[in-house]
Amino acid sequence: MTTTQLTPPYYAVIFSSRMGEAEGYAEMAERMVKLAAEQPGFLGVESARGADGFGITVSYWESEEAIAEWKANAAHLGAQEMGMARFYDAYDVRIARVERAYSGPGERPPVR
Repeated sequence: MTTTQLTPPYYAVIFSSRMGEAEGYAEMAERMVKLAAEQPGFLGVESARGADGFGITVSYWESEEAIAEWKANAAHLGAQEMGMARFYDAYDVRIARVERAYSGPGERPPVR
């Protein structure tokens, strides 16, 4: 699925972070993506991290209620606590409603 296959309106949770310690992070992030994919209202996720430790993950959701349920998920809460204590030097979360989406020519990486 690509983001252009999603039909607006939908919501994007934009999580940007500066990585601190990285050991164990990839495994935790993979578990969270798998768990999020099981949540009602989850539409997909895109993620990238640069060599300098700055990363951005955008998850897509059907509703604000679905986002709130994901935020309150017990395993996700544990991962958030671990992230704050161990993995992230700094982070920001933004939630946006996507009203329009379009793409240009060329192949785009899929939303997981």
